[in-house]
Amino acid sequence: MNRSAFLKRLLLLGISGTSASSLLASSEKTKENKSVEKVEEIGPFAFLTKPYLQFPLPDAMTVMWITTRNCYSWVEFGENNVCSQRVTNAINGLNQAYNRVHKIRLNELKPGTQYAYKVYSKEITQFHAYDVSYGETLESPVYHFTTPSTDADEVSLLILNDIHDRPESIPYLLGLNKNEPYDFVCLNGDMVNHLDSESQLITSVIQPCTELFASEKPFIYARGNHDTRGSFARHLYEYIDTGENPYCSFSIGPAFFIVPDIGEDKADNDKEYFGLASFDAYREKQTIWLEQQLKSKAARKAKFRIVLIHIPPYHSDDFYGTVQCRKLFVPLFNKYKIDIVITAHTHEYGIFDPSTEHHFPMIIGGGPKNGTRTLIKLHVTQKNMDVTLINDSGEIFSKHI
Repeated sequence: MNRSAFLKRLLLLGISGTSASSLLASSEKTKENKSVEKVEEIGPFAFLTKPYLQFPLPDAMTVMWITTRNCYSWVEFGENNVCSQRVTNAINGLNQAYNRVHKIRLNELKPGTQYAYKVYSKEITQFHAYDVSYGETLESPVYHFTTPSTDADEVSLLILNDIHDRPESIPYLLGLNKNEPYDFVCLNGDMVNHLDSESQLITSVIQPCTELFASEKPFIYARGNHDTRGSFARHLYEYIDTGENPYCSFSIGPAFFIVPDIGEDKADNDKEYFGLASFDAYREKQTIWLEQQLKSKAARKAKFRIVLIHIPPYHSDDFYGTVQCRKLFVPLFNKYKIDIVITAHTHEYGIFDPSTEHHFPMIIGGGPKNGTRTLIKLHVTQKNMDVTLINDSGEIFSKHI
């Protein structure tokens, strides 16, 4: 529409000539500003994190990383230490680009196979409909991962919980493992007090994990109630991958893992949430999904069915979230014969035998302060399951199932 026609149309709508001219000038200025709009930068173009692995399956693995500026990214990977295949994140025909948080799923992998991979990011200095300009390309070192085997005789994992913005605890607690082999790590909630920024998530969670293991062994994030709080909490799942939903299930060797997302520990109308919580409906929806997973062929075939969840349904307080977990999830856990539930939240570690209320043993990890911190080790074979809880003094508590 030309200037004359635009002004005429505004006059017909009852807008005065002076106001119409102002609106047109404002519109033209907006177009001008958009044409020279620049990306907000976080220093020179660089990797803000090393790559980290997410959501492991026998035939798939997610690679994620963060850069300081918007760019176009891809992964090159392959067997025999040769990165001959290239994958980007294409959604609805568009290669994802002009972003800083990169999430690329490698599909059609071979189970029980080691892969080498590298990540690449090419800076986009200008991104318009008919004019895209590129800058420098970043290239990572070569990393390796191994896909889970469908017929593996065993699987091992390490579990951390309730770190509460004390990232120095992560290397200390993982050090209690003493270099024994493991397949992946579960972060069982409340890794932060409340989530207010990307930099906090990187400093408190992602960076300590990549420094220790996460570029070559994946971690699963089971969200805790504190992880739902703060202005940045709604962006958490942009930085991790659990598949189609924040709750997930998967099989590795003899074990079937279920990772529900319990949400907050108080009622939706609690004053702390300022009218911004809807976890009741969210948990109800999960029960439908949960029963589907527990009835699945993969769950029935598994030697052991394991639940990783932040809030324990028993041996905890009687806050609203605890009672809801007890009411909604435990009947299904009992009905489908869950073998163990590993939890957190209370900051008081313990091992609890099955009871008339919960027909499965429960393990509760410790808290964030010195003297309460724990590492939980789980080793599952075709015949049995061993759980080891180690406190930060090195004291060991074991459970054989």
